[in-house]
Amino acid sequence: MSFESRHTDDAREARVERGFDLDARLASREAVDLRRDLAPVDRVGPRARTAPDPKGQPAEWTEERLVLASNDYLGLAGDPRLAEAAAKTAREVGAGAGASRLVVGDTPAHRALERDLAATKRTERALVFSSGYAANVGTITALDPDAVFSDELNHASIIDGCRLSGADVEIYDHCDPDALRAAMRERAREVDASGESWLVVTDTVFSMDGDVAPLAAVCDAAEDFGAWTMVDEAHATGLYVDGGGIVQREGLSERVDVQLGTLSKALGAQGGYVAGSEPLVEHLLNTARAFVFSTGLAPPAAGAAREALRIARADRRRDRLWDIVERTREGLEALGYEVLGETQILPVVVGDRADAVALADRLHEAGLVAPAIRPPTVPEGTSRIRLAPTAAHTRADVDRCLAAFEAAGTELDLR
Repeated sequence: MSFESRHTDDAREARVERGFDLDARLASREAVDLRRDLAPVDRVGPRARTAPDPKGQPAEWTEERLVLASNDYLGLAGDPRLAEAAAKTAREVGAGAGASRLVVGDTPAHRALERDLAATKRTERALVFSSGYAANVGTITALDPDAVFSDELNHASIIDGCRLSGADVEIYDHCDPDALRAAMRERAREVDASGESWLVVTDTVFSMDGDVAPLAAVCDAAEDFGAWTMVDEAHATGLYVDGGGIVQREGLSERVDVQLGTLSKALGAQGGYVAGSEPLVEHLLNTARAFVFSTGLAPPAAGAAREALRIARADRRRDRLWDIVERTREGLEALGYEVLGETQILPVVVGDRADAVALADRLHEAGLVAPAIRPPTVPEGTSRIRLAPTAAHTRADVDRCLAAFEAAGTELDLR
């Protein structure tokens, strides 16, 4: 053995002894069925070729499959109009921002997108972040609340933002404004809350159950206790009135203090945003570390997102999406499946973890990409297939999906 090899082995052993035995950590995840692999696709769209995780090697593609697991709800990620907008912005502005936006990374592409987002969300201003995750973490920590009241099924980025903020975090029962009121009432009794800043945070559309927060009642509760309301419209932006989200659908733009979302789902691009008052945006661009200390969103992504927002506001893709969603939901229920939610996200509840995995395997064999969602992502006994039809799917695609579910359900005796 060479000196270099011996030295490398010794160094690796030393690292393991100091607590970074990553093989053991991975093995422990695998033992409880939590080990994950990447799942490459050759393109983003309603149909794509897939491949087993190639690790560091080139992918070996399978035949084309019907993709029903994407968050590209309006089918815009592969739209040539977005590609052209991104290319045009790259030619005119640059492929990257080059720096933090507080240095020299603030470009016309960012400003134009933010003006359009503010108009859509009916706010004074908007601010674009590099991702929705960065927007959540950056905003909650910059607001620095004394207490946060958070729905129990909020996204991981909200949870991490709450933890990093150092606030006292009160978790209230999912979509239950009475539980929210009780939590705020209890805190007001237990501590001297005079002068405290309270923040109520909720997703509007929840990604695993496909349900919608009772937003007006949440606003009522927050206002009664003098709290601010912050909502994450990640799975709603672009899908409702004039390209807005649930806040716009419910006419609550004046009552929600912080509107946040992503540009990477229905808008098919990349990035996150916060929309609100002029003082809110000015405060965030000065104090949100995820904004201040990060290179600005790549200008081509901003250009593509702006074009996607224009399309979402102008054409009939939303109507096509809801037609495909309703056709899929009704077909699955007619087959005897339980489908949760009321949105474009269709959680098909199976229950048992092993049954859900078996169903996902049969669907894969039938040419569908529709993975099983299991605990701890969802509660025990509620394992499911999470379907997300898009506006780019056709009625023939829906028929193919339903035929696969019918055959698999019969074979596995699930209905």
